[in-house]
Amino acid sequence: MSATSTAGGQMTLVEHLAELRKRLIISVLAVAVGMLVVTAFYYDIIDWLVEPYCNAFEDEPSFDDAGDRLPANCQLLQTDPMEGFNVRIKTTTYGAIAFAMPVLLWQLWRFIAPGLYDNEKRYATPFVLSALALFFTGAALAYWTLPNALEFLGEIGGGGLFEQQYQPGKYFQLVTYMMLAFGVGFEFPIVLVFLQLAGILRPGTLRRVRRYAYVGITVLVAVITPSGDPISMLALSIPMIAFYEISILVGRWLTRGRELQDAG
Repeated sequence: MSATSTAGGQMTLVEHLAELRKRLIISVLAVAVGMLVVTAFYYDIIDWLVEPYCNAFEDEPSFDDAGDRLPANCQLLQTDPMEGFNVRIKTTTYGAIAFAMPVLLWQLWRFIAPGLYDNEKRYATPFVLSALALFFTGAALAYWTLPNALEFLGEIGGGGLFEQQYQPGKYFQLVTYMMLAFGVGFEFPIVLVFLQLAGILRPGTLRRVRRYAYVGITVLVAVITPSGDPISMLALSIPMIAFYEISILVGRWLTRGRELQDAG
């Protein structure tokens, strides 16, 4: 039976797999609980997700059969009988993952913690809280930029020549993917700091390749941003470049203790 050395001792392959199984089970249960919560507040969540669509085209009024003015273009066009059901399944799933994010991040930390030195394990709480704050900040930024992004996409496609009425499936896919892309993008500094703690990267290396990193960040943002509009791309790429520089400073401060310990 092979063994894998860690900073805090040794764990066999079987122990690693058992630990992974335990963390996965807890994570799945957390997502299941999240699905119940999202189901209970589903219609409130849908109203909240449709709001950027309303705000983007609020200057284009619509009226019902009785002549009463409807909320500004807040009605999505369903063309498939199954579309509403599919939207509900996907929205519930994504919402459950967001709800369970604190548990998921904590389980991730508990799985990787045995490979760290004792003085590094004290970063567990800051790691989870920082990752949560960054993820939800990124998702909030995506939500905030959506009206401008939708308005830009509507104008560049044909302006007033096209009536902007979206299908629920495609609209909610855009919204959730945008929020997910921004949330994951804002985890960028956490990943870089962790790689420096693990000894895979060094602050000096990150400083030397920063020019290439900026180009890579720009290309990555262009790929992961679903809308592809310049407003969303700038809103994500600028913070990620700033996070890159901040992660170098944080990594240098955190790895200083490890370097001294290794030298001793």
